[in-house]
Amino acid sequence: MKPPAPLPNILANTLANTLDLIGNTPLVRLAGPSEAAGCDIYGKCEFANPGASVKDRAALGIIRDAESSGELKPDGTVIEGTAGNTGIGIALVANALGYKTVIVMPDNQSREKMDTLRALGARLVLVPPTKFANPGHFVHTSRRLAEETPGAIWANQFDNIANRRAHIETTAPEIWEQMGGKVDGFTCAAGTGGTIAGVGLGLKAKSEKVRIALTDPHGAALYSYYAEGELKSEGSSAAEGIGQGRITANLEGAPIDTQFRISDEEGLVWVGRLLQEEGLCLGLSSGINVAGAIELGKQLKADGIANPQVATILCDTGFRYLSSLYNPEWLAEKELPVFDWLKSGNGADRDD
Repeated sequence: MKPPAPLPNILANTLANTLDLIGNTPLVRLAGPSEAAGCDIYGKCEFANPGASVKDRAALGIIRDAESSGELKPDGTVIEGTAGNTGIGIALVANALGYKTVIVMPDNQSREKMDTLRALGARLVLVPPTKFANPGHFVHTSRRLAEETPGAIWANQFDNIANRRAHIETTAPEIWEQMGGKVDGFTCAAGTGGTIAGVGLGLKAKSEKVRIALTDPHGAALYSYYAEGELKSEGSSAAEGIGQGRITANLEGAPIDTQFRISDEEGLVWVGRLLQEEGLCLGLSSGINVAGAIELGKQLKADGIANPQVATILCDTGFRYLSSLYNPEWLAEKELPVFDWLKSGNGADRDD
């Protein structure tokens, strides 16, 4: 019996494996923000990653680095402290490569993140939210667990520069290529600092003229650090995964040219507008990033740059915050404005 004829070469545009789905996300012009800024504002659609957030890039970079160094052995365990998205990325990458996952997370993060991590097979350890100086902080708890667990590594996303290297090597060149080499400004908020530092360093390597701006929420200390040289926080924010009170290893040497402080209320305006006007369901960190991108665009125009183009990060999907950001009771409890369509009597039929 003759062997079957080879299949025709119809797979030229396929990917070799599922981990290749991470990165190469689309970049989209945002109409409302562009109009508000008077220039082109683009959003990098990181919710298109398999784990639905920008943190998939750091997860893959950290795990591949640990494999290369020999620290992570076959059938090993990856342990990390996270607000949730990095843990989701780690769990997916670990599943694809045959590792186990333990995630330590503050218990005030969204229910959807917790449910997702459990569904992915990660062991989830919840701890009370506390200041970084407290030994019970989720980062310190995850480090201790890694030290106590045979065959485990600690991902250490805040101070492991494999995090920012992932953005130097992937996110920055993607943005540069997608914008045809005309990138006048880039901004985003900082959690670990890996994204802002990595994209900033990667874009500066292409052109020193690219203006890199930190967009900081209230309650974080980096705005005052870059503006005045002192780590000092004011107010608070309900945004998950962003806001930092120290200079992490990923932030060391970050090429920050300017900085903006954005309130939750201003970020929510853009969360609402992007959903209602452009069909994008996003988290609060994305709304804060977009508000910062508008400010950066206005600044570049005021400085005489003709038709500036600004990019920012659309960090994750809003479907991860249905019990919080898109819950009118939660918003009211946080003393944040409730979206009009969520108010009683509006939108879909309600039982009340």
